[in-house]
Amino acid sequence: MRRFLLQSFLYSLIFLLFVSCKTYQLTDVKLISNSEKTVENLYFSSNEDYVYKCQMDIYKNHVSGILIIKKIKGTTHRVVLTSDFGNKLIDFEVSENDFKLNYVLPDLDKKIVINFLKNDFQELLRQKYPVNESFENENSKIYLSKIEKKNYYLFFNKENNLLKQIIYTKNNKEKIDFSFDAKKHIFADSLNLQHKDFKINIKLFQITETE
Repeated sequence: MRRFLLQSFLYSLIFLLFVSCKTYQLTDVKLISNSEKTVENLYFSSNEDYVYKCQMDIYKNHVSGILIIKKIKGTTHRVVLTSDFGNKLIDFEVSENDFKLNYVLPDLDKKIVINFLKNDFQELLRQKYPVNESFENENSKIYLSKIEKKNYYLFFNKENNLLKQIIYTKNNKEKIDFSFDAKKHIFADSLNLQHKDFKINIKLFQITETE
């Protein structure tokens, strides 16, 4: 059964890579002067373990498990995904520019799967963003960060200054929507990662909380 689900995941992922994504543009905002030169995503900046219940929906397939993220040095994090029964599925180290695969279940050892995880977690765990333009609407301060051909729109709640959303675009096409629910700057209670160019959704729910 597990092998069948993994094969279905691979076939669905390959097929959905060809689905086009929409051009992204901010609406109902006003341009403001740049008060910040750099903004940060601090949700994974602590040296403590971040432990989440993980749910992944890939087309019509559902995979669940336990995800552990730990900052081990500088901008490098170790990410381990296990099944609900504690069996290791994948273990890797990732930073903005590097990726090291420590272990992967043989059925998951496919280039497309590894690249998908590498790219998603490089974007999720990126901490610092140079600010090119600043905007605001009724509820949020929004910072546009341009890095090579990638644009990032970071939405901070005006009331508590917590990061609540990152829209990642490439070549003006929306790629991934990261949405956060948090009570403190260094820990997201939940995370929703929604791909826009193919039907992949990852949800993380807090199991343990850092101090």
